[in-house]
Amino acid sequence: MQNKKSHKPILPTIILGAISLTAYILVFRNEKLVMDTFTMGGWYTAFPLLTALFFSFVHGAFASNLLSSLGLEAKKH
Repeated sequence: MQNKKSHKPILPTIILGAISLTAYILVFRNEKLVMDTFTMGGWYTAFPLLTALFFSFVHGAFASNLLSSLGLEAKKH
């Protein structure tokens, strides 16, 4: 019988949480620069999309690791 070791992703949770918090702080502290750049048109139109994808990925990974660290897992059918 194989022992299943409970692996809690605490370090990735802390790292992703710090990245997420830092990203939010940077965006809000540089609100004018962000708004001016994102509304320039042309190729700058991609910046809001890329920013949303970045925040979505980082926040999603953080939330997933946080829930795993707390021992909350989805049911397996």
